[in-house]
Amino acid sequence: MKAELLVSTKDLAAHLGDPDWVVFDVRHDLGDVARGRRDYLAAHIPGAYFLHLDEDLSGETTGSNGRHPLPDVATFAAKVSKCGVAPGRQVVIYDDAGASVAGRLWWMLHWLGHGRVALLDGGFRTWVKEGLPTDALVPAAREGRFEPRPLLGAIADIHYVDAFRNSPTVRLVDARAAERFSGASETIDPVGGHIPGAMNRFWKDNLQPDGRFKAPAVLKQEFLALLGEATPSLTVHQCGSGVTACHNLFAMELAGLKGSRLYPGSWSEWCADKSRPVAQGS
Repeated sequence: MKAELLVSTKDLAAHLGDPDWVVFDVRHDLGDVARGRRDYLAAHIPGAYFLHLDEDLSGETTGSNGRHPLPDVATFAAKVSKCGVAPGRQVVIYDDAGASVAGRLWWMLHWLGHGRVALLDGGFRTWVKEGLPTDALVPAAREGRFEPRPLLGAIADIHYVDAFRNSPTVRLVDARAAERFSGASETIDPVGGHIPGAMNRFWKDNLQPDGRFKAPAVLKQEFLALLGEATPSLTVHQCGSGVTACHNLFAMELAGLKGSRLYPGSWSEWCADKSRPVAQGS
């Protein structure tokens, strides 16, 4: 069976309770980091497991490694195994913010070699709008067997970014909103601006007004116009902390432009070192 990148609400509803499907809820609010769990406990898609961006999808911060560094792989693997993730099982992930957080878990499972992992197109908001069932029951742990096999070349570290950010064949794509990219309005990190050489592609530009993803052909046309002569495998995605960058990476995969990389530390790691150059403006 072909591994799909997107699952519709209709398809997920038809597989509720299917032992070969695992659903994750990763709702999160940067301004209120406890809200996602509260909302999950109030109502979620039946059978969905909750994972927290800070606690489960990120590692320990040091002040210099970005706001959401990647977690220890073995620890992460153990957590998702207890939720039933195993070879061959379909994983579906959702949030309530356009897949801006769900994309991070999608990328992590993709990076670590799980083939059948998809986003719920339209997320929790579309699910509720369509009157599909929810409950407040926390599912029991399930037996799983997640076997991480990190994909070589999937990650670009800060040294790679610094070395190639001005290369004519490498594209560094920043997923933040234009006002944060330009430095005109920085609301999260201590320094405004962007990595010199980066190009801006706001992650929300991957979505239609209804919150679903644009058609693959449309995304392909838009990303090819952005990338120019650069190939997908020489494209590096970043944002503020390596979360919404995954949305652009996912959109490129959906468009058939495969093999781009994530810079997990992103702007929050880059600007933590005051000796690194900063660009401002568009």
